[in-house]
Amino acid sequence: MRHTVALILCGGEGTRLRPLTFYFQKTMLPIGLNQKPLLEYIVRLLKYHRINDIVMLVGYKYKQIINYFEDGSRFGVHIKYICDDPKFPGTGGALLNALRQNAFSPKDTLLIYYGDILSNINLTEMLNLHYKTNAACTIALARGYRVRVGVAEIKEGRIIRLIEKPSLDFPVTIGILAIEGRIIETLRKKGSFKRGIDIMGDIIPELIDQGYKVIPYITNAFWYDIGSTERYEKLNHAEVNHLFEFLFEDSQR
Repeated sequence: MRHTVALILCGGEGTRLRPLTFYFQKTMLPIGLNQKPLLEYIVRLLKYHRINDIVMLVGYKYKQIINYFEDGSRFGVHIKYICDDPKFPGTGGALLNALRQNAFSPKDTLLIYYGDILSNINLTEMLNLHYKTNAACTIALARGYRVRVGVAEIKEGRIIRLIEKPSLDFPVTIGILAIEGRIIETLRKKGSFKRGIDIMGDIIPELIDQGYKVIPYITNAFWYDIGSTERYEKLNHAEVNHLFEFLFEDSQR
């Protein structure tokens, strides 16, 4: 079994969550009836799937994260922190900065997790697929994403039908992926990390264009993007407790 390192992207300012993020790091927003930080759910999910080496790519209000999680021993994991470098902006820049600071090895498999995503995805199953297929990158996808606005069907200059918040037929990305560390090293050597590079918008399309094996892991798991104040306000905290109680069983004994 290859060594897996989890990299959690938790350095953003969370501008769409203002005014809450004037006071909180967005990944530290309390959720569920017990008001645990969003980031704790991610850490506990990683631990549940035996991913014990975690690197938090931090920036804005990072001390809130460090003060809460410390070295990770309270959660049975080992946590390392890499602070964002203004010279390497964007999510891709955060990866490159982590590589430069030896946060992971090119021999490692990286489980990249966007820190504003809440999910009970089966990471073990996803990684097993990644290893079994010898993929360069495996991207978690979900079906049935519901558009948050109504759409119109237009024909010959007239609206013939309105569809309120339709469900998309094709799978969407949910901010969780596995990628081989050697790929990041290769892209670094090729000079692919331009200023402000984005993982999903730049790195993955480049891998596809270059013929790397990029595969889907399609899941029916619960996932929720807590990326805006509206989304945060609409989160069902009782449902969160029900869906994620398995992560807190040890702490309740």
